[in-house]
Amino acid sequence: MSTYVYGITTGSHPSLPDGMEGVGEPARQVRIIKEGDLAAVVSDAPEGLRPKRRDLLAHQNVLAETGAAASVLPMRFGSVSPDDAAVAGVLAERADHFKERLEALSGKVEYNVKATHDEEAVLHRVMSENPEVRALTEANRKAGGGSYDDKLRLGEVVVAAVQHREAEDAAELQRALEPVAAAMSVGPESTGWLANLSFLVERASAEDFIAAVEEVRKGQPHLEVRLHGPLPPYSFVEPGPSEPAETHH
Repeated sequence: MSTYVYGITTGSHPSLPDGMEGVGEPARQVRIIKEGDLAAVVSDAPEGLRPKRRDLLAHQNVLAETGAAASVLPMRFGSVSPDDAAVAGVLAERADHFKERLEALSGKVEYNVKATHDEEAVLHRVMSENPEVRALTEANRKAGGGSYDDKLRLGEVVVAAVQHREAEDAAELQRALEPVAAAMSVGPESTGWLANLSFLVERASAEDFIAAVEEVRKGQPHLEVRLHGPLPPYSFVEPGPSEPAETHH
């Protein structure tokens, strides 16, 4: 029977609530595998598990319950190991790494920030800021709309200016929020977003981080900023590029 892994914590972690249920239908009982100073929070893995709402919530709930009592390294939904012995083997093999991460993530949560442009507002901004766009628009207007080639040229210049603005805004967002976070991780690029960033934030200073996001919203009205969190620090189980790992010898 393969083993479903929710997260990794310290061996001294307080015990889980009695009868705690995890993923699957019927829900599998959650248990703990201890190995040295570490422990993995696991259950039996159901056959053919899919990311259905009920199971995603069960996964999050187990992590929330575990994380309420002590630091936990969250595994992403669907993390399955061949059996309990394989889980214990990984805990032993990567013990230094897991201990360093548990220490680094103690008392911290993750916030995900995605940003996109308000299309109308960004076009207005590009028109007012970019002399070439203004000149071409004016020339076309005087020429009664301009030729097909003139319109095409204007379109190309506007697209290039908007793309440049996207890169500038993504960098500005990063500059504004990085100082109020302990670490940052750049998420995969996805269509529709000019920035997809995850920030590791001290739970105690989460209000400062949320306030900094609000400042960006006020100062950049052409941006639509979406904030999601607090989340378990999924993006920081492995050290990110903006967060050097401690080396163990």
